[in-house]
Amino acid sequence: MSYYLEPNKDYRNDSLRHGAEFSEEDIRVDTAKHYDDCYWDYRTAWFDNENLALHYGYWDENTKTHSQALLNKNRILAEIAGIKPEDHVLDAGCGIGGSSIWLAKHVGCRATGVTVSARQVEHAKRNAERHGVSDKVDFQQADFCKTPFPDESFDVVWAVESSCYATDKRDFFREAYRLLRKGGTLIACDGYATRREFNEEEWQAVMDCLNGWAVPNLASVEEFQAGMEECGFRDVHITEATAETMPSSRRMYLTALWTYPMQLTMQWLGLRSKAQTANFKVALAQYKVFRDKMVRYCIFRAKK
Repeated sequence: MSYYLEPNKDYRNDSLRHGAEFSEEDIRVDTAKHYDDCYWDYRTAWFDNENLALHYGYWDENTKTHSQALLNKNRILAEIAGIKPEDHVLDAGCGIGGSSIWLAKHVGCRATGVTVSARQVEHAKRNAERHGVSDKVDFQQADFCKTPFPDESFDVVWAVESSCYATDKRDFFREAYRLLRKGGTLIACDGYATRREFNEEEWQAVMDCLNGWAVPNLASVEEFQAGMEECGFRDVHITEATAETMPSSRRMYLTALWTYPMQLTMQWLGLRSKAQTANFKVALAQYKVFRDKMVRYCIFRAKK
């Protein structure tokens, strides 16, 4: 039996909340619940106080540790985007503030981060204060497809593994285009589907990823670029980064295997929430979709 993953549809079939309807608002609520419930999973197994990262990172020949890879991702994206100290960056899907704080500390620019999670806003503000950059960064609870900011407020829109949360990616592109000043830059990176047809085993892995991370669908590289161009962006540049992502994908997978007995025990005792259990399944499934080349990782840069 074959399954098809079409663009601009919500394929999730298991909400993180019992009996929830599936709508744009519910995607936002599920996204916030995922990151709120799984904060300590990420805190203990993924990020540290320096990188504050909820993304895969970037491994190159100079990267020796996981923490370095997470910090390195910021450097790579900032270089590709050409961010300057005088720029104002919108961190679209800012998480707990890692990228915004890094940009303020290492580039010297201003950054405004938005996230659908009120708790993440609180974490991000505390992290900024601890890193001494509260004067350069600001964090707000907002949907990056419908922000409260005026037209042409930013020089750069930065989206690290967040644009996937838009059901129709063009909704994000239109808002990014509105917010950017003329000549501004959109920089985005994520995993992208390499094909649309899957067998039953492959489809289960894809669905574990979508349900577990509250992501409605996956765009292909071609669809992502076409959506950017349809919404007015030009000079789209794509950097392949699958090889530089795989060490982190494998690390996530191995961490899940090592903690499998603990997960089963805590789940049986009722000590793991639905979001936490779903996050565990994602750790296994995401490696399969990368390893079996169902997904590739790319960095996009485009100009207004």
